[in-house]
Amino acid sequence: MNLTAQLHSLGQAARKASSTLATSSTEQKNRALLAMADQMLADEKKILEANEQDTEAAATAGLSPSMIDRLRLTPERITGMAEGIRTAAKLPDPVGKVLKEWRRPDGLLFQKITVPIGVIGIIYESRPNVTADAAILCLKAGNVCILRGGSEAFHSNKAIATSLQKGLESAGLPAASIQLVPVTDREAVQILCEMDEYLHCIIPRGGKGLIETVTRHARMPVIKHNDGICSAYVDEETDLAMAEKILLNAKCQRPSACNAIETVLLHRSIAPSFLKEPAQALLQAGVTLRCDEDTLTLLPPKVRSRFTAQIEPAREKDFFTEFLALILAVKIVDSLEEAIEHIESHGSHHSDLIITENKEHAEQFLKDVDSATVYWNASTRFTDGGEFGFGAEIGISTEKLHARGPMGLEELTSYKYLIRGTGQVRP
Repeated sequence: MNLTAQLHSLGQAARKASSTLATSSTEQKNRALLAMADQMLADEKKILEANEQDTEAAATAGLSPSMIDRLRLTPERITGMAEGIRTAAKLPDPVGKVLKEWRRPDGLLFQKITVPIGVIGIIYESRPNVTADAAILCLKAGNVCILRGGSEAFHSNKAIATSLQKGLESAGLPAASIQLVPVTDREAVQILCEMDEYLHCIIPRGGKGLIETVTRHARMPVIKHNDGICSAYVDEETDLAMAEKILLNAKCQRPSACNAIETVLLHRSIAPSFLKEPAQALLQAGVTLRCDEDTLTLLPPKVRSRFTAQIEPAREKDFFTEFLALILAVKIVDSLEEAIEHIESHGSHHSDLIITENKEHAEQFLKDVDSATVYWNASTRFTDGGEFGFGAEIGISTEKLHARGPMGLEELTSYKYLIRGTGQVRP
């Protein structure tokens, strides 16, 4: 069987499973989720062995430490994935909610209710935990998913998907509700994008190359999980101790995450004080600062001499870069308006932050920055489905239509209208 036939076979099975899953009760779906969590823990050894194959291959191939960290699974991470599945089982079912109800003068009763989207294709890179997150959220929302993970995580993804399918079957739901593309061929991405007779939408999570490929070829709606070029603006009225705490978390807690900050914008009046203390804390944490000319000029000589290897002149492209590493681009601005303009022209509309004691400045930033999530005095690392109280997430959408920000269960539903009459006809 050639690759196109293979993938179309997955699509046919997915459509068939979709009919069953869309009408499954909340109890049936929750029972399946709990069985999937138990099965994943039972299969921990197999999953870790598969993951070891992937991480060893990644190291041999020379992948960066941050990429290997995104790829690596541990017993703790598998336990966390299983707990995420159990959390999803406890969440309210997003399907069948009455969004709106009204009666017309002619007596017709209208209801707008949530329904599953149907069959969702999800294309992602590196992180094998996405296999579980995507599958469980789709299942809870009554959707079938066809998953295509990155080649670097192929063995891990296969082991996780197999475990989830076993859990599904043990609970009486079709294993085809969760399917993994069984090959690493890049051609598979284009074929999936052209399978509009089976897929209702497609969600890419990854770098620019993947996003551009999917957007170019997709025949169905695309919900993009795009770059995370996240910025923090340190306002002129800022508590520097708080700024230091927030920035260390936003950059250093997990620099390989899409919600880690990549740019710091400093108001000129506070820049000298910032560069004496919070900047040193970032440097001591191992962060390399790529500084514009004004920042380099204002850096205290003692700081420059002590951290020479970690201080570099910034290039314009650094302010358009998602480093996913301990690197920060630093720029001095003269006003809040200039900071907002920089974020609009250089950012990716993912997560952006203002650190200030001035409520008026904060509210202007919150209103004017056109990003999916905008923060005042809190780390951008909170852009996560779990931290928003959604359970897991399918991704962080930087789109404006249908879904924006962390995509949880509600964003994995559509809606339809139910109209109940008593014999009405249109005059």
